[in-house]
Amino acid sequence: MQAIRFEQTGGPEVLKLVDVPRPSAGPGQVVVRNHFAGVNFIDTYFRSGVYPTNLPGTLGQEATGEVAEIGSGVSNLKVGDHVAYLGNQDTYAQYSVTLASRATKFDPQEISMECVAAVLLQGLTAHTLVTRSYKVQSNDWVLVQAGAGGTGRLLIQICKHLGARVIATTSNEAKAEISRQAGADHVINYNEESVPDAVHRIVSEGVHVVYDGVGKDTFAGSIAALRREGSMVSFGNASGTVPPVRLFDLTEKNLCLLRPKLYGYIVTDDEYQRHLNAVFDLVKCGKLDVQVFKTYELKDAAQAHIDLEARKTTGKLLIYIP
Repeated sequence: MQAIRFEQTGGPEVLKLVDVPRPSAGPGQVVVRNHFAGVNFIDTYFRSGVYPTNLPGTLGQEATGEVAEIGSGVSNLKVGDHVAYLGNQDTYAQYSVTLASRATKFDPQEISMECVAAVLLQGLTAHTLVTRSYKVQSNDWVLVQAGAGGTGRLLIQICKHLGARVIATTSNEAKAEISRQAGADHVINYNEESVPDAVHRIVSEGVHVVYDGVGKDTFAGSIAALRREGSMVSFGNASGTVPPVRLFDLTEKNLCLLRPKLYGYIVTDDEYQRHLNAVFDLVKCGKLDVQVFKTYELKDAAQAHIDLEARKTTGKLLIYIP
């Protein structure tokens, strides 16, 4: 089978399409013939060496496809079922193996394979952030950094569904319009004005919570935009890792700082299925609009990384796996 691998960490050019052995299903596992894999910033962290990984390395955190093989002890799935699952840095490939308990069956007549692949990781991330990291309440003021991005758009929509008032940041007017269409009440162009100053003009005391997946470039401004007893949820490093934080910087306003990871919220099968079903329900009832920005062939995975890191994208990037 074909898969994307890299022999050393570095830029997108290290990603190569190679032939590798097809995996086999062990007890409690299934092999999935992948059709679509999601592209996420975390993939670039592993590829570049920001996050440690074994070499030669593979990539991919999510995919949709059909069950191709079933291991012993599996009773909830059969060959041919359409499933979505979170991978283990292995979904940029024609076949992957996963636990049957984490492969969720879905009807492609209700939600397309592309839509499920596009909403899986980012939808779970957004849903856990607004229900577990900081539980958004009706009438809360929320700041979403990079509101036109894949996770940003979903955060805006879920927060509005929960009754919050949302301020989004973007880099240009085109992305500002995307954030407005997602439901943002106010949009700040961070290239034209100070984000914390603009936030405090909109709501003088500041916001209840900031969801910041950008990292280094926005961290200080996010902290400054918070009100007393506000919560700073830093969940990504798109612009680079956040420098060490002085805890005393949080004391003036009694701030709460969190650096959560998705997998810490979906440790059990019950947690995973509960959050995923909630995301699927939001999509089915029209409360969550999922947009695919571009779909790349497997052989063009490097270009997907180039576009993502250049911030040329809005919405989700997918890889089609022939």
